[in-house]
Amino acid sequence: MKLGAFSISLSVKDIHRSKEFYEDLGFETLGGDIEQKWLVLKNDTTVIGLYQGMFEKNTLTFNPGWDHNAENLEEFTDVRDLQKMLKEKGVSLTKEADEETEGPAYLTLFDPDGNPILIDQHR
Repeated sequence: MKLGAFSISLSVKDIHRSKEFYEDLGFETLGGDIEQKWLVLKNDTTVIGLYQGMFEKNTLTFNPGWDHNAENLEEFTDVRDLQKMLKEKGVSLTKEADEETEGPAYLTLFDPDGNPILIDQHR
């Protein structure tokens, strides 16, 4: 099962302060909009998202269809197919993708320790 590019989505209190902090650690902006209070930063192959007011907790994020540079992959497993595989394994989902649609969709779940996981397909 290939979940796609991995990043950690951090729930931050002050996106400007967080951006400066992670830039001091060598991260550079890959995407996002600081005025909308979200940014994606990258250092080598490590990707983090900074989100002010969007997530309650830090969230493990997977993006089917993207590589670690947020560039489209030619082949990938659609989020709806991943959803079917997870359900077949008895994994409980907190939000399901509409299996009647195509393109962008997402699903959410929690690991056994309550850590949120987002599988977010953008294409």
